[in-house]
Amino acid sequence: MREASTMLRTQLDSGYNTSQLLVDRLARGGGAPIHCVKRGDSWVDVSTAAFTDTVRGVAKALIAAGLAPGESVAIMSRTRYEWAVAEQAIWFAGGVSVPIYETSSAYQVEWILRDSGARLAFAEDDARAAVLRSAAAALDVDVLVLGFDALDDDAPAPGLASRDSGTTPVPADAVSSPGIAVLAAAGHAGAVTDAAVEAARRSRGLADVATLVYTSGTTGRPKGCMMTHGNFAEIAVNLVPHMREVVAEGSRTLMFLPLAHVLARAVQQCCVFAGVTVGHTSGAADLLGDLRDFRPDFLLAVPRIFEKIRAGAYAKAEAAGKAGLFLEAERVAIAVSRARDARARGLTGPAARVKPLDRAKHAVFNRVLYPKLREVLGGRARYTISGASELNTDLAHFFRGAGVVLLEGYGLTETTAPATVNMPANTRVGSVGIPVPGTTVRISANGEVLIRGIGVFAGYHANPDASAECFDEDGFLRTGDLGSLDEDGFLTITGRRKDLLVTAGGKNVSPGPLEELVRNSRLVSQAVVVGEGRPFIAALVTLDAEEVRVFQRNRGAVPIDPAEAASDPAVLAQVQAAVDAANATVSRAEAIRKFVVLDTDFTEASGHLTPSLKLKRSAVLESHRAQIDALYSR
Repeated sequence: MREASTMLRTQLDSGYNTSQLLVDRLARGGGAPIHCVKRGDSWVDVSTAAFTDTVRGVAKALIAAGLAPGESVAIMSRTRYEWAVAEQAIWFAGGVSVPIYETSSAYQVEWILRDSGARLAFAEDDARAAVLRSAAAALDVDVLVLGFDALDDDAPAPGLASRDSGTTPVPADAVSSPGIAVLAAAGHAGAVTDAAVEAARRSRGLADVATLVYTSGTTGRPKGCMMTHGNFAEIAVNLVPHMREVVAEGSRTLMFLPLAHVLARAVQQCCVFAGVTVGHTSGAADLLGDLRDFRPDFLLAVPRIFEKIRAGAYAKAEAAGKAGLFLEAERVAIAVSRARDARARGLTGPAARVKPLDRAKHAVFNRVLYPKLREVLGGRARYTISGASELNTDLAHFFRGAGVVLLEGYGLTETTAPATVNMPANTRVGSVGIPVPGTTVRISANGEVLIRGIGVFAGYHANPDASAECFDEDGFLRTGDLGSLDEDGFLTITGRRKDLLVTAGGKNVSPGPLEELVRNSRLVSQAVVVGEGRPFIAALVTLDAEEVRVFQRNRGAVPIDPAEAASDPAVLAQVQAAVDAANATVSRAEAIRKFVVLDTDFTEASGHLTPSLKLKRSAVLESHRAQIDALYSR
C-alpha cells in the first residue's frame, strides 16, 4: 500500500469560516477589484468594498425574510456575478447555500428542496423561479423566491422596506442586476442592523456546514454532500501558497464552469483569499469572445474546452491550406514539452533532449504560430487548470509547448474538488499531480484511490448509512477511482472501479484511456467503450456537428447533417483512424474491434452529460442498449 501526502501549511482557528476570507480581503484594501462584471460590451470592475456592501445588504434582506443561522437557501442560476453575491450573503447571514443546476427539472428540484429544507431561494429569472415554485407546490410548502433579475411578480420580502421607496440607499455596487440591487438596497434600509449581520456571520465555524452539494443522482436519488466552512477556507489558505505562481495577487481569471459545481466555487474562494479579480461568463457560447475581451491570467476549464480550442485552430489552418504546417507546429510543441518532462523526472539521453532542428522550428513557431493559439485564451494566460475528467497527454504537451502550461488536477465533490494538482515548477504530464497541502492519498491493495485531508466532506446530509459506507476503517474516503502513485508522490488515475469492464474471456479493460484517445479525433465528440461480459471490446461514438461542417467545407464537400455524417465514408475513415490510434496503445484483447457512430450527440439535455460535461455512462448504456446489442450480433 503506497501513500503520499503534503504537509498542512496553515491551521485555522475553529471559529474561522468562509465569509472571513472576504472580510480579511476587505481589511487588506477595499479599493482593489474583487470582481469584474460584463455590462453590455464593457467589463466593469467591482471593488472589494462595494461587493461587500452589497453582500451585507442582501444578508440583511435574508435575515429580515426569516433566515436563521444553519438554515438552507437554494440558488438556481447559471454562472454569473450575482451567484457570488448570493452565496456570500447566505454565509454572512449564517446560512447554508444549496446550489441547483439551472437545467434541473422540477422533480430534481423537489427532492433537493425536500432534503435540504430550503424555504428561501434565489432564481436567476422567471423560468427558474417557475421550476422552484412548481417543486415547492408539489411539496406543499412555502418557498420565498428572490430573483437575480426582476421577476414578473417581484414583491418585497417579508420584513423589508418597500422596493418603491425613494428613501432606500443605492448600494455602492452599481453593476448588480435589478433584483439583487433592489434587494440589497431594501436590506440596508430595513430594521436588520450591521451588528445583527455580524453576529449571524460569526455564528458559523470551521466544523459547520457551508453548503450542500447534490450529486448527479445517476444511480438513485441525489445525495447532499455536506461541505464545511473548514473545507473551503482551509483549502483556500493552504492551496494558494502552494500555487502562488498561478493564483497570484492582482491577477485575473474568467469563471465559466457551473458555480453549482464544487470545483468552480472552491477555486472562487481561493481567488477571494489570493486577491484575484474574478469575471463570470455563463457558458461556452460566449466563452471565446469573453476570453478575448477579459484577457485572464489563468483559466479553469475542462478537457473538452481545450479539445475544442485545438480543433478550431486546426480547422482554421486547414481552411488556409496550412494543415501540414499546423501539424508540424503541434509535433514540435509536443516534442519540446516531452523533453522538458523527461528532464524533470531526472532522465538523460535522447528523451530529455530536443533535436537542434526542432529547437530552431520551435523558436520560429513561437513567433508566428503559437501566439495565435495563446490569443484564443486572451493573450495573457500563462496557466490553465484542467479538471473534472481525463485530459489527453498529447493535448497537455501541445499547449505547454506552445506557451500555455496546462496543469491537470484531480478531486471529487466529496473532496471539495482539488485533492491533487500539478504545479508549474513540479509538473508530470499524464499525472494529476501531488496531494494539495493537508491531504494524504493512499492506494489500497485493490488499486483504489483513498483520500484523507482538509477537503474531505463531512458526510451525506441525513444519510448516515451512505456516509459510513464511503469511508474505510482508517477514515480515508473511498473514491471509487483506480490509480497509482509514483516514487515522487504523483498520482495517476487509471480508471473507475465501477467502469472496469470484464470481457467474456476474463480480460479486465479500463475504458477511460481508450475513450480519451478516440476523442482525439477532431470529428469525435464522445466515445463510450463497451464490452462487459461480451466476447470483445466495442464502442459507441458521437460526432461534433460543428467540426463535421468544417471538415466538409475544407474538403470541398456538400454540408451534411449528423445523421448523414454517421454513415459518410470520409467521416467513418476519420473515426477509424482514431480507433486505430487508440488500439495501438493496448493489447489485442483490449482493442476496440467494432464501433458504431450514432446520429445524435450526447448532451446535458439528453440526460447523458452532467452540467460539468462529464459522461453519465450508465445513462448511455441504458438508452443505447439496442445499438450495443447490434454490435455483437453482426
